Amino acid sequence: MKGLMQDWPLLVHTIIDHAAQYHGDREIVTRSIEGPIRRTTYMDVHKRARKVANALKHLGIGKGDVVATMAWNTDRHLEAWYGIMGLGAVCHTLNPRLFAEQLVYIANHAEDKVIFVDLTFVPIIEGIADQLSHLKHVIVMCDEASMPETKLKNAHCYETLINGFSEDFAWVKVDENDACGLCYTSGTTGNPKGVLYSHRSNVIHSLAVNNADALGMRSIDNVLPVVPMFHANAWGIAFAAPATGAKLVMPGANMDGASIYELLDTEKVSVTAAVPTVWLMLLQHLQETGKQLPYLNRVVIGGSAAPRMMVEAFERDYDVQVFHAWGMTELSPLGTLGSLKAGMEEMDFDKQIDVKIKQGRPVYTVEMKITDDDGKELDRDGVAFGHLMVRGPAIAGEYLKGEGGQILDEDGWFDTGDVATIDADGYMTITDRAKDVIKSGGEWISSIELENLAVGHPDVAEAAVIGVVHPKWDERPLLICVAAEGKSPSKDEILGYMDGKIAKWWMPDDVVFVDEIPHTATGKIQKLALRKQFEGYELPTANLEKGAAE
Repeated sequence: MKGLMQDWPLLVHTIIDHAAQYHGDREIVTRSIEGPIRRTTYMDVHKRARKVANALKHLGIGKGDVVATMAWNTDRHLEAWYGIMGLGAVCHTLNPRLFAEQLVYIANHAEDKVIFVDLTFVPIIEGIADQLSHLKHVIVMCDEASMPETKLKNAHCYETLINGFSEDFAWVKVDENDACGLCYTSGTTGNPKGVLYSHRSNVIHSLAVNNADALGMRSIDNVLPVVPMFHANAWGIAFAAPATGAKLVMPGANMDGASIYELLDTEKVSVTAAVPTVWLMLLQHLQETGKQLPYLNRVVIGGSAAPRMMVEAFERDYDVQVFHAWGMTELSPLGTLGSLKAGMEEMDFDKQIDVKIKQGRPVYTVEMKITDDDGKELDRDGVAFGHLMVRGPAIAGEYLKGEGGQILDEDGWFDTGDVATIDADGYMTITDRAKDVIKSGGEWISSIELENLAVGHPDVAEAAVIGVVHPKWDERPLLICVAAEGKSPSKDEILGYMDGKIAKWWMPDDVVFVDEIPHTATGKIQKLALRKQFEGYELPTANLEKGAAE
């Protein structure tokens, strides 16, 4: 027997419809690319999104066509998103931090017909436009007074274009399983691969994000998504916040500590989300100025592991709840969030931090397990670590155009490429990428745990660990550090700090200091580049083994 409920499709445009009708006067505040603070409302965004849809229809865009955006977090970017998706087209977020060759590949692979671009990124599009085989129009997201002179063909001023059209537009009828969003993986190995989101997956993910044990946004919250909309959909906040009527505070292009603090303070932000580097800049600004965070209630940190000292500082010194999160482009992207479980609020501070520095437990709609190399599920004891596998309704089933072939196993599990532990309470900890784990004498060593420990030293600004060939143990860890400004730590000081905090056999065999550690376009450490840089590096312990052998 089937249920007798209405078949109400899960469509992205219903989110902005709801926001406009029930939270129409709630503000969207933007630090504009031109400079001044700009204020609008959900009702206005709803109206202007329909103008965007009419404008795109006039330019020949229809259901199923791909329209790209290369823009910061702004009200105009939000309008473009909902206008594109409401037209039945696919919104493809281009990451401006990628190399030109990658952008050309991605835009051509996606078959982008129109690109919305912020003033900041016009030179990037000018540099590659003649290589984009499907591109018909470029829309510069500014007003007439700020419209630059450009060599781009068929370039339009955003405000002039959309204001030439009516807000009278009926959203195009689509199936909830139709595509509405497209985001490419960062492409650390091979070409980037397209993750094609459906209306259904985005709506389900928004509901999961707004779970009280996840981001838990409410209509009374003021939310600052520092994580860019061009990076994994701003972790779904551009959908989840309007669904609850939360005020959105959009930071535009200014990501420094002082600019972020100004918005947190003046707009009384209660919830915010960003990668650790942003919070380290904010923490440094707070420590230098002595300022406080009277309105901020909770911070979500993801993208890479957050150093323990940073979590401790926000919780202890600024009375801000810190929640570690983990996810991937393929997960829409939220997979876990580190909220405490019942009874943990009674634990002492240090033990709570022990929990909060883990990557968290799965949100509802995400199933998770770890397996060995043979696919056997491992114990959830917080000790065994293996391949992290996930499945759920907002997780990729395949990549665009079949790139990469079959990506699910026979039971529908997706291999994330991460190595992790899961404890008895369900908290997951990333120990490495599968390709980065150090295999020493048949045992695995977590490079991430070593990096987090090293960064805890006050004289270390950043750290990376790679495996280096060893004549006896196959691989041993090499610790690569960037010294904090004005500091000159020694190898012995760093190793002395780490001694006793990890197993003896995990201790790095050597420490080297560099001026800079390479990063990917999404801010992650480029281990491949480091392995190439230190190819052939001879560890001091390798010499000892050679001597013993001789």
